Amino acid sequence: MSRPPRRFSRRHLLAATGLTTAASLLRVDSARAAAPSSYSPTWASVDQHPPAPEWFQDAKFGIYFHWGVFSVPAFANEWYPRNMYFSGSAENNHHRDVYGDPSTWPYHNFINGARDRAGNWVQFAPKLKSAGGTFDPAEWAQLFADAGARFAGPVAEHHDGYSMWNSRVNEWNSVATGPRLDLLRLHADAIRAKGLKLLVSLHHAYNFTGFYERVPAQSTNSLKKLYGQLGAAAENQLWFDKLKEVIDGYQPDIIWQDFNLGRIDESRRLDFLAYYYNQAIAWNREVVATYKDGFNNRGEVFDYERGGPAGLQSPYWLTDDSISSSSWCYTVGIGYYSLEAMLHALIDRVSKNGNMLLNIAPMADGTIPAGQRTLLLGMGDYLRRFGESIYNTRAWAAFGEGPTQMGGGSFVTPRPGTNRDIRFTRSKDNRVLYATVLGWPGGTLDIATLGSNRINLSSLTSVQLLGSTAGQYIDLPGRRQDGSGLHITMPAATAPFGAPAYVVKLTFAGQIPALGSAPVPTSWVRITNVATGLVLDSGGNVASGSALKQWNYDGSTNLQWQLVDLGGGWYRIVNRTNGMVADSWGNSANGAPARQTSWNGGDNQQWRLNGVGDGRYQIINRGTGTALDSGGVTTVGSQVKLWSPDSSTNLQWTITAV
Repeated sequence: MSRPPRRFSRRHLLAATGLTTAASLLRVDSARAAAPSSYSPTWASVDQHPPAPEWFQDAKFGIYFHWGVFSVPAFANEWYPRNMYFSGSAENNHHRDVYGDPSTWPYHNFINGARDRAGNWVQFAPKLKSAGGTFDPAEWAQLFADAGARFAGPVAEHHDGYSMWNSRVNEWNSVATGPRLDLLRLHADAIRAKGLKLLVSLHHAYNFTGFYERVPAQSTNSLKKLYGQLGAAAENQLWFDKLKEVIDGYQPDIIWQDFNLGRIDESRRLDFLAYYYNQAIAWNREVVATYKDGFNNRGEVFDYERGGPAGLQSPYWLTDDSISSSSWCYTVGIGYYSLEAMLHALIDRVSKNGNMLLNIAPMADGTIPAGQRTLLLGMGDYLRRFGESIYNTRAWAAFGEGPTQMGGGSFVTPRPGTNRDIRFTRSKDNRVLYATVLGWPGGTLDIATLGSNRINLSSLTSVQLLGSTAGQYIDLPGRRQDGSGLHITMPAATAPFGAPAYVVKLTFAGQIPALGSAPVPTSWVRITNVATGLVLDSGGNVASGSALKQWNYDGSTNLQWQLVDLGGGWYRIVNRTNGMVADSWGNSANGAPARQTSWNGGDNQQWRLNGVGDGRYQIINRGTGTALDSGGVTTVGSQVKLWSPDSSTNLQWTITAV
């Protein structure tokens, strides 16, 4: 699929997306302005497209699959077509040992068919079960439905340039070669027959922008097309033409695209968006286009690869993740994440205002391995029983609480939570709050977020545990609230039934009461960055205008601050040593230094604490709208800067009385 597993910085990941952390997500449900009746290929026009329709926000969970020519060698990962040409790589060595040198046994032999060094015929040519093979698209679609997916679909073309549909513009396709089947048509029909929305995934932007950089110059136009060597103008046109074929022929509800869209000609990108949105109007359907780069969240949905934000995020977003850490396609010996890790990742992402698209890895012959089936059916079992807390819900004012950090960007490993981790969702009418505990909490469930100093629960009419089967509830009448939280008496110290997570349903007489901020200590505090573990430092008796820094906490008054309440949710942040206050200096540029000076009452010296859960805050300046940022730099003495609020832990701080 995407890039090799490397961690992207927040700067690379979010600087161009415009994503912001929501102070309150209740407004997300407000009606959007009516969509236009047609679109033109300009940003001003396509930006009017509503990016995340209600059906998409209701769906929460989808499945797609990396299955294609690259599945045949079943070695390393789906980047085999690229890496087999890198002399000395594991893929290159494997290829020479099993098939031959790439100069004489090229990648397109897997398409056309050829014999390996042992004399075995090798080709991507799955056969339908009805024709004596093992591939049955109806069985796949049934598995997706049984897994609880509400949308599903194939990788219709990966970076390798092979189209899994009946293409007129690309002879390297699954009808003209290999399977001699329109695989996209078979999947589309089977998926829609199960009542699911159709997702089509396309990764072809990278085909000619770097994937085959080590492949020698090809001798024919046809081979140049496969290996991305036609030249920029022809390749950009081909990129658009493939998308147009998929839109016209299969009418996808979601077109998901991988990275490097930013290297496609802007005019072609706009042509695609306008064409897709206009066709959707003709179909009378609401559609979704996703992106990692090259588009924006005004009309499209941003996708985090293998990750998600650390806190609440708005606008509505998506993540694509895989059942395996090692590969997106099937490989011999592939391993899988646990059911708890995948399911808890889904619950976490939904609580933060997102959807999850989960990848599976079928074998080249069309077999879905048993381990993958088991994981999917485990997801489906949970969603059948407790789906009311997932489907058709919305994020609440807080995503949750507990010790387990999940998300924080792309390429963040999914991890199971604990019985002290809680994630919240709410009903769309804002009358029911669901608290999902990622393990049995014991005889008492303590929810710190629902303390009396943060929320008035006088309108709470019932508390119930969702039972072992859908529609079954266990009343939980024993509860008390104090400043430390809401304390709910559970049915027993041990779980009355088995489940990967447990859901408590809190029903209110009217709207869920507003959630206030956790009380801020009035004494001297230390302000600690979540990403670096260093604390905010004035540097002592320094000149006015000096930059704020980070330091290891050692008890010095240079590291102690008082948050003085100014009313309206704003504070001045006063240093104990020099009496100066934190100041943005009016510089709203990302990366601007945070400074200190004497108090003058200006907006540049006023700060808002935006709670993101788990006792963490973004500290946002009134004058600039930017937040205190460590930059993730762990060097003692490094400067604190300012950055537009996003989900990075670089912008998150804890406040502890000293």
